[in-house]
Amino acid sequence: MYQGKIIEYIDEGHLLCTICFQEKGERLYVLTTSNREIMLAPKRILLMSGANNNPGEGREGLLSRLREAEARRKDLKTQIRVEELWELVHEEKQSYNFKYLSQLCFGADVTDDHVSALVRALFENRIFFKFKEGFFWPNSAEKVAQLIQQTEDENRREASLSLGSAWLKDLEAGRLVQAPACKEDVVNLLVELALYEKEAPQFKFAKDLLARAGIQDIRQARCLLIKLGIWGEDQSLDLLRLKIPENFTAEQLNEARFLVQAGTKTARREDLRQLPVFTIDGPLTRDFDDALSIEIAPDKISLGIHIADVAGLIPMDSRLDREAAQRASSIYLPEQQIPMLPKELSENSLSLRVGEDRAAISLLAGFDPAGTLLDFQFVPSLIRVQRQMTYDQVNELYQKEPELTWLYQLTQKWQRQRIEQKALILSLPELVVNIAADKSINLELVSQETPSKILVAELMIFYNWMAARFCRDRGIPALFRGQEPPGEILPMEGVNYLFYVFKQRRKLNPLMIDTAPRPHAGLGLDLYTNMSSPIRRYMDLLVQRQIRSFLTGGSPAYDKESLEKIRIGVEPVLKELERLKRGRLRYWVIKYFSQHIGEPFEGLVLDVFKKKYRVVLLNCQMAFEADRQSGRTFSEGQAVQVQIKKADPWNDELEMEMMG
Repeated sequence: MYQGKIIEYIDEGHLLCTICFQEKGERLYVLTTSNREIMLAPKRILLMSGANNNPGEGREGLLSRLREAEARRKDLKTQIRVEELWELVHEEKQSYNFKYLSQLCFGADVTDDHVSALVRALFENRIFFKFKEGFFWPNSAEKVAQLIQQTEDENRREASLSLGSAWLKDLEAGRLVQAPACKEDVVNLLVELALYEKEAPQFKFAKDLLARAGIQDIRQARCLLIKLGIWGEDQSLDLLRLKIPENFTAEQLNEARFLVQAGTKTARREDLRQLPVFTIDGPLTRDFDDALSIEIAPDKISLGIHIADVAGLIPMDSRLDREAAQRASSIYLPEQQIPMLPKELSENSLSLRVGEDRAAISLLAGFDPAGTLLDFQFVPSLIRVQRQMTYDQVNELYQKEPELTWLYQLTQKWQRQRIEQKALILSLPELVVNIAADKSINLELVSQETPSKILVAELMIFYNWMAARFCRDRGIPALFRGQEPPGEILPMEGVNYLFYVFKQRRKLNPLMIDTAPRPHAGLGLDLYTNMSSPIRRYMDLLVQRQIRSFLTGGSPAYDKESLEKIRIGVEPVLKELERLKRGRLRYWVIKYFSQHIGEPFEGLVLDVFKKKYRVVLLNCQMAFEADRQSGRTFSEGQAVQVQIKKADPWNDELEMEMMG
């Protein structure tokens, strides 16, 4: 029945032509045109010739017949115009058998070769017909258009793979060649792969691209982008993943210029330009958003805390207000600063610069000589900074100038009161990463416990606390901050302070932002909000806008529901920004250690695990892990020395060895 016949069947989507030379029960033994024997089940047969070839011709004779038939069928296939055939039949919306379609192509008298040629043509060009249950069905016009587009995309993809991989191969080898036309597509693939790795939208395509270039490690995508000059060596991937804009659009900058020209209304402001207003900030600060004033009389001390009136310049729901909400906060990284507002505002028109009139929301508080609060009020004001001081200057002057001396004593009193109310002082030095022009890195720990730092911190806490009280007592909706007491208070006695702070911080409950006031256990206060940095933080701007609206005789700008909606949008962004800042600080610290391989550093054992130690390195006060080694045992809180063995900032890897 089968012996001597030419049999065609589908194998991996292709039509395979064979000739049967033997039958054994339910199994056929066939030869391919490459003289390979295959065992085949009859149910797999798609086409079978009507005429027999003489099995007695022997293997070579059968192969010759098979190859002749294959050649004829291939030649006939080239004569078939699949699209023209589809034009003839697609409107009927029905199935067609092989013979009928081959007759449309070749006429009524068709042979096995004609039928095979038809099937081959339709299997190779699957745009116009689909094969189902032994019949061909013409695709709809819409489906054909879709498949044509898909085919064109696949062809472009293949071209990109071929040309792009060759280009990358040359790039890896250091050969300078002209970039292909598909350069932009290749670069986009590399960016996606570097940012998202296996989660990249076109991961398989990008991986194939690298594989064809002889690159197996997908992390090499970053190196290629650096070689191409697309990224710098220290490009922050988190900035790109979070889609944080580093600049402002032309429309936003135009609005900023318009707002500057319009200015803020001064008619309903209290003129405080006669006050001796001064600022205390770092030497590199440009966006001054807080200032102070103090006047000492025999029976009363008048304190002023003046915060730049951002809400008075930036209208609610304006283009810049919406952009500030999207950004949520200014970002301060070791390598760059990204402001929440355009620099024309944050470092100029809103910044409380010396000698320039500025609008503010001022807290004016009166105290008796013992530091007891007598009265306070918030007022929209007009101020003029007379003196700009740095923290270091205040540290030198606070015992020499009576006003600064009194302020320091007052803030010391406030801090003691907060500690009595269970506040936890868990301050550590601020780690500052200094990057030189030659990319050498210096780590500096800046104490937060100097007189000037304590003075400013306590004054800002006081301002925010009074703002929270003001909102609560007057029914002004606001975003309050709270914190539950820690799960455990650890003893400080007899332990290293750094060890204590790291351990106690783990016991803290997370901060909560809510429209309902609640205690802030960490600060030792009955309620709290943030309003002291409206240039840098959007939630501070919201609270300032609420109080300002109340002070100017209007109703609050937002109700509770509106504030809650904004909080839901802004709070996750703030958490992402905190993660970004921690990640970038860690990146630069590891890069610093990459410049000090083999060197010893002082550390403190924070945790002991079965196979590892977690060690806080003292020069950066950051924790890293080190493998445990046989013969050496260390305990929690023990001072140690470690040696840096390997540091890879891009992969967040630091290997160090315990030395004792």
